[in-house]
Amino acid sequence: MRVYAILFCIVLAGISCEDVIDVDVPSEPPRLSIDALLRLNDTTAASQTVQVRASLTSSFFGDVVPTSLESIVMTNPDYVPQGPEDSNTLLLNEIAPGLYEGNKATDFFTQGTVSLSISHEGQRYLATTAFAPAAPIDRLSQGDGNLFSEEETEVVIAFTDDIQTDNFYVFDFDFNEYLVSEDEFYQGQTFEFSYFYDDGVAPGMEITVEILGADRGFYNYMNQLIAQSDGGAQGPFQTPSATVRGNVVNVTNSGTPNASEDVDNFALGYFAISQTFTQDLLIE
Repeated sequence: MRVYAILFCIVLAGISCEDVIDVDVPSEPPRLSIDALLRLNDTTAASQTVQVRASLTSSFFGDVVPTSLESIVMTNPDYVPQGPEDSNTLLLNEIAPGLYEGNKATDFFTQGTVSLSISHEGQRYLATTAFAPAAPIDRLSQGDGNLFSEEETEVVIAFTDDIQTDNFYVFDFDFNEYLVSEDEFYQGQTFEFSYFYDDGVAPGMEITVEILGADRGFYNYMNQLIAQSDGGAQGPFQTPSATVRGNVVNVTNSGTPNASEDVDNFALGYFAISQTFTQDLLIE
């Protein structure tokens, strides 16, 4: 009874306090943010249509708004043009505010190294990446286990890793829930694990689970964002609570005599090309 009395006093004190406390949060000038995760779900197709989103974010908890770019171009010096009208570059066109789209032969994205060049408000940005393969999902099923409460929903996923290479994976469990994994301890083997939804998943709902290939850089980047998002409603692609640098580098002064690196003038986001495999599951 004494415990309840103490709790009541604490609650009463909290209610009676009317002072407004202003909390200073970090702020900074608008910064370019690039979402250039290209998901290739059919690498046997002759061509791929890809999209890149550009936005501006001004501060922690601030709004993220679309922004137009002066230019956005992909280049693959290893790509062999497939005709006289083809080339090793792809110019993306703005189809909606901040949304850019382009179509190119699949080989352009899956072979060699691809660079992404962006011009925005007099600044030039560059990112490079290479295609990251994934493994098909062998099994996706609903389990009956739980970790912390009976309200959780267990999903069991299994896939077989490629023994030939060191692989990294990003798992998209729908609802902006992500997980990363590397094959250090299961290389070349079938790996099975469980993922638990703590709320929001009910019988009759259909969820989509996707496995994405990643390289070490993208794996580390997503690992940091997942840790920061901590299950936030917008997932790891929301404005981070602390700056996580991707691979979009400011190269405006590159090649200028006596130029030094501008460590503060960079873009948020990441450029990656991932093979993906997807399965749907109806929750019972």
